[in-house]
Amino acid sequence: MTAQELQQLEADPLELSNSLRALWSDAQGAWEAAHKLVQDDSSKEAAWVHAYLHRKEGEQGNAHYWYQRAEQPPFEGSLEEEWRHLAETLL
Repeated sequence: MTAQELQQLEADPLELSNSLRALWSDAQGAWEAAHKLVQDDSSKEAAWVHAYLHRKEGEQGNAHYWYQRAEQPPFEGSLEEEWRHLAETLL
């Protein structure tokens, strides 16, 4: 599966990780649903998606905290580029 295919799925991809499901939810405009999927997941993968979601929300301080938990540098590009990078990396 590619990032574009993930984005275009019509139904929640229940067989995928919470992190990928969160990215799918975000692509569907469901930020709250995406956040719920990663907020209680202790994996570094979920922390990385969590960072992206808080960056998208405009909460830079909170995003930096989650980037540190994910052991990832803060993303410097656009939100669209970060979403694609996350999806391609996690797929």
